[in-house]
Amino acid sequence: MLDLTAFQELNTINCAGLGEVLFDVYPAGPKLGGAPANFAYHCRQLGLNSLVISAVGHDDLGERARQLLASKFLPALLPTVNYVTGAVNVSLSADGVPAYTFVENTAYDHIPYTEIMASMAPRMQIACFGTLAQRGGETHQTVLKFLDAMTPGARLRIFDINLRRNYYSQEIIENCLQRCEILKCNEDELPVLCSYAGLPASASAQEYCAYLQDRGIYGLIFTEGAKQSTVCLNDDISVLPTPKVQAVDTVGAGDSFTASIVSLLVQGWPLVKAHQTAADIAAYVCTQRGAMPELPAALKAKLEAGA
Repeated sequence: MLDLTAFQELNTINCAGLGEVLFDVYPAGPKLGGAPANFAYHCRQLGLNSLVISAVGHDDLGERARQLLASKFLPALLPTVNYVTGAVNVSLSADGVPAYTFVENTAYDHIPYTEIMASMAPRMQIACFGTLAQRGGETHQTVLKFLDAMTPGARLRIFDINLRRNYYSQEIIENCLQRCEILKCNEDELPVLCSYAGLPASASAQEYCAYLQDRGIYGLIFTEGAKQSTVCLNDDISVLPTPKVQAVDTVGAGDSFTASIVSLLVQGWPLVKAHQTAADIAAYVCTQRGAMPELPAALKAKLEAGA
């Protein structure tokens, strides 16, 4: 079972978004993004002590990433490497759904495991990571080393699988499943996971959750876009419809949802209330351009009211 009560005894909960820092390049210009960075940003808005861990290049986008993260008061460990800063070209459909074209062999594919990272890993209670940055062998090894160095006990490692194109393998996914307490996936990713698990491609989130629990993974966050989302935690299940909004840009909505669920749960919120609040935050993100908007006053007030 996954016991989150130990987190509630901590004065400060340290959280790392580990993986890609990149720019989502829209026709109107670049916006800072990357799932781990988005996760860390939203965790900070919800009261966690967050940090971004990635790498950037010797270029204008790398310097811009440092400046933008600093302007958002989001600490970042970004070693500079001899590759271009990550970028993805984004085109949006009429209803705001993005399509991505990724630049390959970028800085986040080559995140080095530095002495600073090794010293910080045992002090992190939460880490979120995905598969995209691990398409590069160097970053894959860095992610595994960091996760293994986190201190057992009050440790929550969230595998936000985030499958893109052919930038993953069954081996990478298996290595990550062996090192997570919570898995996050969506309706396109679940059939891939089920096939690797030997389950029918049509298996439900609850059926896959049972498979995870047999492996000792007691948390699943499952999103189905504009339809609904399901959160399984130990023996509890919450299924809620997705709030209806006029979507402008859905980039980063899933990251904000995962960050909100995790941040609120470790701060003692009950599952259903944490789930509903996370859905409201993700819906708001969909109405904004870019993945890191500041929360409006109404949502801040809801958070301040607490569990």
